[in-house]
Amino acid sequence: MLAAALPACGGAGDSKRNETPAGVSVPPASPPVTFSFDSLDDRAVSSEVSRGKPAVLAFVTTGSLPAQAQADFMVTMSANDGDRVFYAVVSLDPRENRELVEIYRKSLGIKFPVAMADEATRAGAGPFGDVTSVPVTILLDRLGRVVWRVDGRVAKSEELRGAMRGL
Repeated sequence: MLAAALPACGGAGDSKRNETPAGVSVPPASPPVTFSFDSLDDRAVSSEVSRGKPAVLAFVTTGSLPAQAQADFMVTMSANDGDRVFYAVVSLDPRENRELVEIYRKSLGIKFPVAMADEATRAGAGPFGDVTSVPVTILLDRLGRVVWRVDGRVAKSEELRGAMRGL
């Protein structure tokens, strides 16, 4: 009888709570990532400007509805804490689609920086590795180290806020 009650009281049944959800990775401590992307305006999207506060980067394409949803979540979040967190969207669209990315930014009401990824990043060989299963959402700590990452699905606000706790 006691053995049957243990999982209900938080014994053996609790092990799932500490597991990382599918599609989320928590990289081991790593050195800071160095990056710089071509911003659509004069606000830099680089490791230099993002250091000193948590940073949320979303790699998107204009044709992806999940990527659009990711940007929408970030727009709402940045309205609440944009002064304490660096937010940026990095488009994986080809450079010749820059005008389309500008329209995307305006239509989604993105007020934080939006940039175009370089060729290496678009090929999955940039500083963040493979970011081609959009959206890819990456959280950097104040030192610029990748501390959390979600590939190929939307990271909702609650999930992002949970990952930012303590940064």
